[in-house]
Amino acid sequence: METHPHFFGYGSLVNRDTHHFTPVHKSRISGWRRVWHRAPNRPVAFLSVIADPDSLIEGVIAPVPNDDWAALDAREFSYARVPVTPAVTHGAPDVRNISIYAIPPGTAAPPDMEHPILLSYVDAVIQGYLREFGEDGAIRFVQTTQGWDTPIKNDRSAPIYPRARQLSPMEQECVDDLLVKARARVVA
Repeated sequence: METHPHFFGYGSLVNRDTHHFTPVHKSRISGWRRVWHRAPNRPVAFLSVIADPDSLIEGVIAPVPNDDWAALDAREFSYARVPVTPAVTHGAPDVRNISIYAIPPGTAAPPDMEHPILLSYVDAVIQGYLREFGEDGAIRFVQTTQGWDTPIKNDRSAPIYPRARQLSPMEQECVDDLLVKARARVVA
């Protein structure tokens, strides 16, 4: 069994209100890029990562509860767990093993109108980046994520994403502004 395993979160796991994993530590990972992908067994697109030697993204690390991956693997059921310890910089004590979740390249597909991104998911992710890294961090999140040309389904009034979060008016305005700047296409 791994001792002190941690995960690197780069999407909704950055938002502490979507989970109970503690303690959470801000971190960075080099060699990986965030992308919008879909898995064949999911009806909508989610964030994933692909190897990219020129990329650096921010996120968080947190310990896997009781050194047991079962609950986290269930949450991230379409993803493969990939060891990334040397690529992560952080200030957390006693961390020996860090893994990241990625949709396996052979199963990842580009999102489309039938498999859009959910705005409720984008809201939860960007809210996490605003709280952890401030507005500049939310801007960096958008700039370091590939695939904003994917349709985004506006489900804010009736969220489909199971861990949807309520945004403050300021957070919602920030998300909406970032999506405009990214030239994202929000559809009904």
